[in-house]
Amino acid sequence: MDLEPGRPVFLEELVQTPSQYIEKTVRVTGTLHSYSPTTDRAELVDGQYLLIIDTQLLGVQQYHKGQTYQLIGTIASTSKSKVAQPDNLFDDAQFSLEIVLKARVLKLADGLDMAVYRKAVDALRQLIKLVSMITLRTLRTLQKARSFSTSSVPRTTSVTLKALGLDSYNLGVYNGKWGGNGDVVESVNPASGDVIGAVQQASASDLNDTLDQAAKAAKIWREIPAPKRGEIVRQMRNALFSKIEPLGKLVSLEMGKILPEGVGEVQEYIDIADYAVGLSRMLNGKVVPSERPGHMMMEVWNPLGVVGIVSAFNFPVAVYGWNSAISLVCGNPVVWKGAPSTSLTSVAVTKILAEVLETNGLPGAICSLASGGADIGHSMAKDKRINLLSFTGSTNVGRKVALTVQERFGKCLLELGGNNAIIVHNDADIDLAVRSTLFAAVGTAGQRCTTTRRLFLHEEIHDTFIERLQKAYSQVKIGNPLETGVLCGPLHTKQAVAAFEQGISDVKAQGGEILYGGNVLNMPGNFVEPTITSIAHDAPVVHREIFAPILHTIKYSDIKDAVAWNNEVGQGLSSSLFTTDPERIFRWIGPSGSDCGIVNVNIPTNGAEIGGAFGGEKETGGGRESGSTAWQQYMRRQTCTINYSGMLPLAQGIKFE
Repeated sequence: MDLEPGRPVFLEELVQTPSQYIEKTVRVTGTLHSYSPTTDRAELVDGQYLLIIDTQLLGVQQYHKGQTYQLIGTIASTSKSKVAQPDNLFDDAQFSLEIVLKARVLKLADGLDMAVYRKAVDALRQLIKLVSMITLRTLRTLQKARSFSTSSVPRTTSVTLKALGLDSYNLGVYNGKWGGNGDVVESVNPASGDVIGAVQQASASDLNDTLDQAAKAAKIWREIPAPKRGEIVRQMRNALFSKIEPLGKLVSLEMGKILPEGVGEVQEYIDIADYAVGLSRMLNGKVVPSERPGHMMMEVWNPLGVVGIVSAFNFPVAVYGWNSAISLVCGNPVVWKGAPSTSLTSVAVTKILAEVLETNGLPGAICSLASGGADIGHSMAKDKRINLLSFTGSTNVGRKVALTVQERFGKCLLELGGNNAIIVHNDADIDLAVRSTLFAAVGTAGQRCTTTRRLFLHEEIHDTFIERLQKAYSQVKIGNPLETGVLCGPLHTKQAVAAFEQGISDVKAQGGEILYGGNVLNMPGNFVEPTITSIAHDAPVVHREIFAPILHTIKYSDIKDAVAWNNEVGQGLSSSLFTTDPERIFRWIGPSGSDCGIVNVNIPTNGAEIGGAFGGEKETGGGRESGSTAWQQYMRRQTCTINYSGMLPLAQGIKFE
């Protein structure tokens, strides 16, 4: 076969043509007309097919030993009808792409068996297939990036992104360097439906690399004294504080909570960092009296290893802060997977922390990021390189996470659903209780784990309380969370709006009554009316957590019934009693009172401080984060007995002679 410059040569022809050892570079340059992600098929054409993904044919235009081979063509779909389908990302988009792949291929030479030669050709085919997949993925990424022009983003949003080192397109994987080969996910402003930007998520390979880097970083980080680790966290705290306004604004833009809550969430990370810095000098064990003479017993706490953090959309900064600040001073690197819908916030926070690590000459993988969806979360739950997985999310998903982690005898920390209640007794301060209920039920548009969803009112104050609460609801301003005076922003997604509508339908179907609200608002974004219902305590809809501002009110006459109804649901996160009677207060916080992890008196169910351990019982998962002794979950407890007597007395007086 003559190998002439400019003549396409297919791999099948090369298989039949003996030649010499070749080092080859394949360069792909293409113009994209259309592409279907459903089939992952594209074709390079230049008169004849030069590369077709599903057959992996290789064509060359020049052939000289030792020289570079170029594969040049046009990517085009063979079916123009596909362009109009929803699964097509591109439509007559024009841009160029270059990918370089170097491959060594053995050609038939003296003493080389044909079977060996064919095996080498098969290996080349696999390399071609790989470069084809990379080509398509990169084309998809470039087109996504191109579609997110900064000029199409509102100026205020663009300024916020720029202040945080973000662009309209961002890489969502960090392990000492930035990358990402997974899907590109859009971030949408729930108040308007506008696209804010996009983040390239992690692929399975990205996660594997990130976990490898985190495991290497663990060996370095654990050897640094705890107070020195605390100093790094202090610098992170200062870096976060310097960005509190733009970061808080991004939380509001991306999640939908009002600006004071967005800034307050960043402040919560700052507060737990302050706490962690002090904690770094107080990771104390115990000295335990030994029954044996000349012996000493003690407890020692050592770093646990890599901590995985899977956080939810509703607190895209604070939950990561609770876990990361404590994990870091305890000597553990962290690998974070935030919610895909708040990926910009995850990237922004990681950029702030990464700069501190890099400035101090430390591995960036100490604060790794692997943005992604359920597949990444599931892989983290399965992976033995993660010593502790902290998961915040729904009870249904948390149950699966717990089983997956337990199968490998790993440790997990679960923060799951809440169905929180306020009890208002007849001796309560009504004004205080109304204001507390308003914040607890309407704050964050009902999208906190600690949102009040059930309100038990003593029959003597029931009607008065409802009237005053309705008046308070009527004064709530709903709208753009960045506007001054707005108290209720949007729900995070259209799916949340649908869940709200289903909840209202269920209330009516189960004998309940809508006392206030109950409507989806006819305006851009995901806005609904904060809603008050009247319904029986045991209605199925009351026992289900609906992540929306729906408050079920129930009348009671005996405080014992109210406490029992508080405890009858599957969840056990937060609860609060409004009363001025000391006996009721101490019974409420005692063994026969609330069965929740958070038991309050005369304050809302939400708005926890960082100094206490945060978490709940039953279907809430049992995990504890933030303050108190929550740090112990992030460390390895060791009981050490030291014999300095020179003798061998045995415990329990055993003689073994």
